[in-house]
Amino acid sequence: MATKEKKEEKQASRVVKGQELEVEHLTEVTDVSPKQARDLLRKHGADWPRLKDEAEDLKED
Repeated sequence: MATKEKKEEKQASRVVKGQELEVEHLTEVTDVSPKQARDLLRKHGADWPRLKDEAEDLKED
């Protein structure tokens, strides 16, 4: 059984509906970090044009 810390870590990094593949794809396409990709996916869902625009904005900062 997972420890409490690992459960919290999983919940913190969880993307809705198991979108880890989308996280990986977004990180590869836009060079944002996995955490940034998860945050963007949570905020914008699967709106890929918007995700790419927001990721580009993050890279400029």
